[in-house]
Order: sequence, then C-alpha cells, then structure tokens
Amino acid sequence: MSIFRFNLLEWLNAKIVDPLMQIVRRGAEPKQLALSTAVGLTLGVFPICGTTVVLCGVAIAILGDRCNAPTTMLFNFVATPIELSLIVPFLRLGELVCGGPHFALTPDAFKKVITGHASKEVLFSILHAILGWLIATPFMLVLLYMIFLPCFKLLAQRFGTVPSSPTKQIFSHADIKLKVREA
Repeated sequence: MSIFRFNLLEWLNAKIVDPLMQIVRRGAEPKQLALSTAVGLTLGVFPICGTTVVLCGVAIAILGDRCNAPTTMLFNFVATPIELSLIVPFLRLGELVCGGPHFALTPDAFKKVITGHASKEVLFSILHAILGWLIATPFMLVLLYMIFLPCFKLLAQRFGTVPSSPTKQIFSHADIKLKVREA
C-alpha cells in the first residue's frame, strides 16, 4: 500500500506541483494565476466530457494576457475527476430550475446513449445539466478566484522571481548614452 501512495505522490508532484511551481517561479502575477486557475477549474467541470479543452482554449483566446494559458490548462486537467462527480448535481439543478421530471439514471439509459439510441429525455437531461452548470458558473468562478488569490500571493512571495517585464526602468537614456561614449 505504501508503494501505491509513493507513486501517487510522485505522480502528483511531477504532473501538478512541479509545473505549477515553474509557472510561479517565472514571475506570473498572482491575480493572473488566480483568474487562470478559477477559469480552468470552472470550465473543467462543464458537464459534457471531452469539450472542456476546447472551452478553455476559447477562454484563453478571449482573455488574452489576463490569463496564463498553461495554468488554465493545468487546472482543466486537475478538474477532470471533479467534472465526473458534478454531472449529476448539475443535472438535478437544471431539472429543479426548469421544473422538469427527474431523469432516471439507469444502466438502460446509459446503454441508449452509448449506442446512439438516445431518447428525447436524454437530450433534455443533457440540456438540464448544462443549465445547472451555467447557473453555478459565476458563483464557482468568483469563489475560486477569492480562494486562490491569497494562495498565489503567498506562493509568489516565497517562490516567485522578478517579473520578466519590470515596471521600473533599469537604465535611463543618460546611462545608456554614457556607456556608449565609454566604449
């Protein structure tokens, strides 16, 4: 059992912790990292499996420099097991809002989806799950941002480096002219 835990910890360090620490050490801003993490996790739990990478790509394109693409994709990856566990709660929330009947989650219904013989009920259940996710999204996004911002501020203080584009001038024009004359 201890070998399994060691391998799991090794995998978590190699796939999640080490890439995140590389991003922090490169000097990314804590606000940018918190937003990217919140976006990656929120889009990563979209209730249609296999679409989250595309959604994150679109979000990265829309947000541009306000978003750190590797962080968004890393946390999209982290959200995969959470995505599977939230499909049913999103479905039930969508059903509650629409006032529709509960979709029975039976092996027969799953078999119909897999074989392509999905009924109208299955399609409505997918729409209900998407609606539930849409309702929860703003709350998840804000809550995750508020949780991760202090975390990334702390990580940046402890492990961060000087940003690659400093806000203060390192050399003035007079210093550069003086150095050129000396040469």
